[in-house]
Amino acid sequence: MILNKGLEVLMDLAGGLANYVAFTYLMVGTSTTAAAVTDTALGSETTTSGLSRVSVTPTLTDTTTTKDTLQLSTTFTVTGSVTVGEVGIGNAAAAGQLLIRSVLSPTKALTSGDSYTLTIQHVQARA
Repeated sequence: MILNKGLEVLMDLAGGLANYVAFTYLMVGTSTTAAAVTDTALGSETTTSGLSRVSVTPTLTDTTTTKDTLQLSTTFTVTGSVTVGEVGIGNAAAAGQLLIRSVLSPTKALTSGDSYTLTIQHVQARA
């Protein structure tokens, strides 16, 4: 779900206003509380077990029309036990603004030695 603050930042970036920076961070958390457009952070972001927030290089891909999809992807190497219940896209190494928060159903249980590939796509479509 695209969040209120995420929409504000997108409009700022589109207008070249330079009040914010681009969304280039992927993050995971353990909360399974339903996402709301008013969310400003993950419910319970994970910063241990090899699952700390990571900077990635976003790409544009094609879903319905040329380059209508923002895609961020990374592979985490898990060093502990954790159950991932939520994922998000942010614009800072800590705090910052959150573009998208999605709650996973079912959750994903991970243990040390696992590789966890996370890909989030945001498709921009015409109404």
